[in-house]
Amino acid sequence: MHELSVTESILNIVMKHAQTNRVTKVVSITLHVGELSDLENEWIQHYFDYLSKDTVAQGARLKIERLPIELQCKACGRKFQIEKSALGQSTCPDCNAVGDFTLVSGRQYYIKEMEAI
Repeated sequence: MHELSVTESILNIVMKHAQTNRVTKVVSITLHVGELSDLENEWIQHYFDYLSKDTVAQGARLKIERLPIELQCKACGRKFQIEKSALGQSTCPDCNAVGDFTLVSGRQYYIKEMEAI
């Protein structure tokens, strides 16, 4: 159900920009979603289709691009990417520090671009 409120926020932003720019039809919306986000692609599209009915965004295709998980080592400052399965067992590739990292990227979601006519 988390996807519903997120999708509603996305649609509100799209509609605001569509109105400001006198858009007659939103063709597609590219979203960046972090790998750690619990948002499911198919549910975002499903809710978007439902919520956008009878708007200029009706029928718009969502292009969802997943962003990698990036950590920063607190010991040496090195930023590095990891797979979701490696969380909790990460080691810094530079100084070999274990487990003392700051999450830089991986939970975010935002609209990257919107194609409209």
